[in-house]
Amino acid sequence: MEFGKSERKGTDFKEKIIMSAYFIIFHPLAEKEYLESIEWYENNLINLGEEFIKEVEQVIELIELQPNIFPVKKAKKREGVVNRFPYVVIYQVFEKQHLIHILSVFNTNRNPKYKRR
Repeated sequence: MEFGKSERKGTDFKEKIIMSAYFIIFHPLAEKEYLESIEWYENNLINLGEEFIKEVEQVIELIELQPNIFPVKKAKKREGVVNRFPYVVIYQVFEKQHLIHILSVFNTNRNPKYKRR
């Protein structure tokens, strides 16, 4: 998947910007985590990577539409819980810039000390 391009069916990038007042940027390490997780799930069971993408995309879409839906945890960072998979999407909202910065797609089975950037 290429970031900056919408993978949501029926939604192109222009429609996405109109629907959301916020622009989403992935931290390079968050993008790496996400892609590695997709690959791991896909290598373990056919189509499981696709299911993982769907669940993470649902959380990101919710964050896009309602950035403050998840509570602030630490240092103004929020965590959106991914259904069916042991992951959280850690992000920060910059309201003045209309920006959401995704800091991590974090596997909650990992040591929490690696959770924060």
